Amino acid sequence: MKSQELRSLAPELDSLRLGSGWTIEDLSKPQIIVESSYGHSHPGSAHLNKLVDEADKGVNDGGGKAANYYVTDICDGEAQGHDGMNYSLVSRDVMAAMIEIHVRATPFDAGIFIASCDKSVPAHLMAIARLNMPSIFVPGGIMKAGPNLLTLEQIGTYSAQYARHEITKEQYMTYKHDACPDCGACSFMGTASTMQVMAEALGIAMPGSALIPTNVHYLKDTTRRAGERSIMLAYENLLPSEIMTEEAFENAIMVHAAIAGSSNSLLHLPAIAHELGIEIKPELFDEIHRKIPFLLNIRPSGYWPGEYFWYAGGVPVIMEEIKDFLHLNVRTVTGKTLGENLDIIRQTGFYEGCHKYLNALGVTVGDIIKPLNGPIRPQGAIAILKGNLAPEGAVVKHSAISPKLMQVTLKARVFDSEEAALKAVLEKDIHPGDAVLIRYEGPKGSGMPEMFYTTEAIASDLELIETVALITDGRFSGATRGPAIGHVSPEASEGGPIALVEEGDLVTIDIPARKLDITGIAGKTKTPKEVDAVLAERLKYWTKPETRFKSGILSIYTNNSASPMKGGYLKNSDE
Repeated sequence: MKSQELRSLAPELDSLRLGSGWTIEDLSKPQIIVESSYGHSHPGSAHLNKLVDEADKGVNDGGGKAANYYVTDICDGEAQGHDGMNYSLVSRDVMAAMIEIHVRATPFDAGIFIASCDKSVPAHLMAIARLNMPSIFVPGGIMKAGPNLLTLEQIGTYSAQYARHEITKEQYMTYKHDACPDCGACSFMGTASTMQVMAEALGIAMPGSALIPTNVHYLKDTTRRAGERSIMLAYENLLPSEIMTEEAFENAIMVHAAIAGSSNSLLHLPAIAHELGIEIKPELFDEIHRKIPFLLNIRPSGYWPGEYFWYAGGVPVIMEEIKDFLHLNVRTVTGKTLGENLDIIRQTGFYEGCHKYLNALGVTVGDIIKPLNGPIRPQGAIAILKGNLAPEGAVVKHSAISPKLMQVTLKARVFDSEEAALKAVLEKDIHPGDAVLIRYEGPKGSGMPEMFYTTEAIASDLELIETVALITDGRFSGATRGPAIGHVSPEASEGGPIALVEEGDLVTIDIPARKLDITGIAGKTKTPKEVDAVLAERLKYWTKPETRFKSGILSIYTNNSASPMKGGYLKNSDE
């Protein structure tokens, strides 16, 4: 055991641990770090200490010694609408670094990592990959829906409706007060829920553990079993690099297609893979999403709240439906292969345990998860677009877009911040046939915040939802619906073509052909060669705006971040 080897190198270690409440006997046991994002920062983390306690029981009862460490995350919902959102993406990398420090500075034999939400889950997975120490991830579960199946992503719509005086203040406040009835990830397939699913699909979390409703006893039971399993991981020395292989990432992307997962996964999965020396190119997402059907009828692309996914059988049911595509021989954190795990799930009553909750609601599995031969859509939700507006690529979640916007030419309306664009939408200064371009919001521009309120303002306006597109080098909330194209690369702050677009230029979107092009100048259609000449001339006079981040983490991040199409991670000095 590594912890025992290092005790002789750090003579104060035993004394300090005894002073922390350890016993003499504890010093010789397998030492397991239990790292979580527990804190009173938001509902996704406020309950996690209950799971930490269960993990501790599993470790300590199994003959090990648990040590609890914490890196509290922020909430994207609480950061929306103000400059706090600029800190969201970089918080992922800072959390991963802090977890790295915890483990590298103190000897441990294995780790349990517990998180629920948008940046904390990928942060823990990045750290697990970077540390390559025997590890198991425990998803922190999902909250219930509110009254009348109310879920948090609807608040953006109600906010825009209230701003347009379409609902009363009393209605609006009622929705706000009822949207989060308990703890856990928000009850829709946003980034938090998607990344919990991705952890299980990668094989680094226990089978059936993603998105367990936090009021269901299975969540504590699963966490305790993870604690027990961590002891065996330490003895077996089963490493994350043996689990999260290229084939495992392909499996995860297949599941991502089937669930219509968040577009933010295209930032997080490449960043996690990068820690393992694996490159995931954006084209792989496009290729896989073309062949894997969209099966999950969960918001925001479907009808039901997120908790219903686990009631229907969760990730294992999705995997059963797409089983013929998956790499079933990949090794998982159980020590068994994915195929073996699915066999055990079927044989041990897991599905029956889930379905009793669904039956009580009068809903069937088929209402939630469609069969492979009867999908919601024949392809997954994500497409990668390229063209002279996005030479390196852009991301669109086309499952939530009207057919009327699949192939269309629009007039550019250009904004250098989301605040200006949102104001124009709410004040009815955006009209059918416009393309709202928001730029300088990429990683090097402002930290890559979400454009959630602008997308919701468009999507909640019946005049605009099928006639206007939003195009940005920023990103979108996992709750986003409607005509949104993000991650445009190269970003504006790098002098990418999006920085050169002017009011009235024509932008053509062709999702079936995977194209995103500037096709006209000042309202007149031009040939590709003519457009290139105009852009080259504009580039001569383009000046990169001076950064407003002179100090602090955003100064570091905006100067050292990778392209959105590579994961937007904080680069090493030699990259």
